[in-house]
Amino acid sequence: MLSGKNILIGITGGIAAYKICELIRMFKRYNANVRVICTPNAMNFVTKLTLQNLSQNEVGIEEFEIPDYKPEHISYADEADIMVIAPVTANTIGKIANGLCDNLLTSVVSAFKKPVIIAPAMNCNMWENGIIQENIEKLRKFGYEIVDPESGFLACGSEGTGRLCSLEKIFDRTVEILNSKKKLLNKKIVITAGGTIENIDPVRYISNYSSGKMGIALADIASSQGAEVVLISTVDVSRGYKVVKVKSALEMQEAVENEFDTADCVIMAAAVADYRVKNIACQKMKKTSENEITIDLIKNPDILKEISEKKTSQIVVGFCAESENLIENAKEKIVKKGCDYLIANDISRKDIGFSSDFNEVTILSKNGEMKKLERADKRQIAKQIFEVIYGQKCDCTDNREFCTSKSC
Repeated sequence: MLSGKNILIGITGGIAAYKICELIRMFKRYNANVRVICTPNAMNFVTKLTLQNLSQNEVGIEEFEIPDYKPEHISYADEADIMVIAPVTANTIGKIANGLCDNLLTSVVSAFKKPVIIAPAMNCNMWENGIIQENIEKLRKFGYEIVDPESGFLACGSEGTGRLCSLEKIFDRTVEILNSKKKLLNKKIVITAGGTIENIDPVRYISNYSSGKMGIALADIASSQGAEVVLISTVDVSRGYKVVKVKSALEMQEAVENEFDTADCVIMAAAVADYRVKNIACQKMKKTSENEITIDLIKNPDILKEISEKKTSQIVVGFCAESENLIENAKEKIVKKGCDYLIANDISRKDIGFSSDFNEVTILSKNGEMKKLERADKRQIAKQIFEVIYGQKCDCTDNREFCTSKSC
């Protein structure tokens, strides 16, 4: 399954570096060509000779070991199809996130234009540090694939999140990226994300808890599968595809209408406020002696229903967030809205939904069919949603053990 694929592995100076020897063997077992770059500190945990024997290639460590005319960091970047950095220390994460190139590995990353998988490993307190998390989020925004560390007993004796994730998870993600086909090529996918904001006055507003993570995950997956993506978002997003920043429901409606006629699919993943303030105060509303205040609200347009009524060849997908009677309410809503698919979320659960990186949804179709997607990270949920929408059957006859499709 990896024949002809060139995988570049980066190893940094963490105790989990020894585990990467087995990862190299896993890639080699499936006929990949593997090259390895190490930071100088990684040599405290694993030997160059071991890595060379396993990869059957020279191991790069020093930045200026130039065997020919071509600078080595450019040579590594040009030859590889994907770069896998594991384990990644907090130090190297900070360097990559801020564009520092003080060794061969960080220089290669800065010149690498193809997919990069980053698998962090460190002490739990370091992982939870706000600066580290900010750097991780920065890397996500620039398109780096982060495979989060797992919780358990750490080498330092602490218990918590920070240990390198399983090698199988890194391997599977690498295979998935390398073998992904552009299944949405020539499709224009319009996606909304986030919770709308309805002003009360210049300093107050009505909104909801939507983080936009599900919509962003859908946009990321659609883009990775070759689609022309337009993300209409109430939260700041920095990606390679088109992002239209909006605030209110009316602004979102206008943005969706601007893109609708040329869209192949519209996915309304945003949490659009049902009501807005009738008369927005021009100045900050002052507190009075009264114990109560009345604010008049009026209905916002039902964007999902309106675009469903005027669709021609477009596929229209809606989301519904319910705290009770999930399926019953979703069945009623898909008929009322008239969309092709409705994705039902249970927001009463703390382990999925709003602000979580995980979700569990049920997809209803206008034909009465239902498919439940079990709890998984939102990128995996997004991928499965597109498989349902576009009826993608598995064509990876040689890769069945890595396919999530039940048709295999």
